[in-house]
Amino acid sequence: MPGPHAGGRRTEARVRTGRRAVVVGVVGAAGGVGASTLAALVARRLSRVTSTALVDLDRGAAGMDVVVGVEDVEGARWPDLSGAGGDVRGADVVALLPRWGACAVLSADRTRPTTVDPGVRLDVLHALACEVGALVLDLDRGTIVDGDAPLAACDAVVVAARPDLRSVAGALALRPRLDEAATTCGLVVRGGASAALGAADVGAASGLDVWHVARRDRALVARAERVGPGGRGPAARSADAVVRRLGIGT
Repeated sequence: MPGPHAGGRRTEARVRTGRRAVVVGVVGAAGGVGASTLAALVARRLSRVTSTALVDLDRGAAGMDVVVGVEDVEGARWPDLSGAGGDVRGADVVALLPRWGACAVLSADRTRPTTVDPGVRLDVLHALACEVGALVLDLDRGTIVDGDAPLAACDAVVVAARPDLRSVAGALALRPRLDEAATTCGLVVRGGASAALGAADVGAASGLDVWHVARRDRALVARAERVGPGGRGPAARSADAVVRRLGIGT
């Protein structure tokens, strides 16, 4: 008898079938480590070299449209796609989405915090993956631990962390599902002068490769409040490092 997540795994496999998109997942080892911002910046960087969609899968967040500053831009959010299951055309989905520069954004809606049917979600991801060149997923830690995140569809998963015990514990909680998916994984560690641990300590304790170590971006929050994520600070350099790891446009 199939396990509780067998249907989800079969649908995840559809995301890979016949697709041309590189699929990158980003998740925080703990809250407040800047995972959503990193996902947005990776998508923005990829959108310079290929068609890109940034997809919000973090059910507990306010919405990726708020993160990138397009909350007032017209376009479909997840609740608007509730009937989009089955054979969905990626071009039709992309045409409905708001844009953040060159990047299409599929966000949750803070005014309609409804649950999206998992089958619809994965059908939409499959459609997007068949249409765009890169798909960046802002993943939810809870769904990863529960086994409901589309990790098997990802070519790589980036775990954002701080050099502290909370991030180590969070990364260890994610490890069983990451290992199960057999997906390439790496850490982006945001450092700090008073950090109790070093990035290498986080990598050694969690068993994940350290892909990049970034200084704390003190101007990031104020800048994001005004114009969304951007600039050439440490956070943007982290996104550049991830894209170099993926080998796209380099």
